[in-house]
Amino acid sequence: MIIVYIIAAILLIMGIVILIGKGDNLIAGYNTASRKEREEYDIKRLRGLIGGLSIVLAPMMLLLGKESMTATFSFVALTFVACIVVVILANTWAKKKNR
Repeated sequence: MIIVYIIAAILLIMGIVILIGKGDNLIAGYNTASRKEREEYDIKRLRGLIGGLSIVLAPMMLLLGKESMTATFSFVALTFVACIVVVILANTWAKKKNR
């Protein structure tokens, strides 16, 4: 149970760090992209998506502490849906328009 609280705290802290603009290197894929690939994305929107996802997942982690199959299934399902939505938005809404 204590591990769930630690992971939730880490997610919350990571989300805050990303949202304030100090954690771009925590965004998977963005930190290893070339300069040309990075210029394709609006970093402010990408930060909002990834930081927001981390902050939303933090309290959802507490569902795992319930130790019931329904709570665990709910956490997995909600996390899966949230990640799919963020991936779609990161590749559409967070990309810069062609000039």
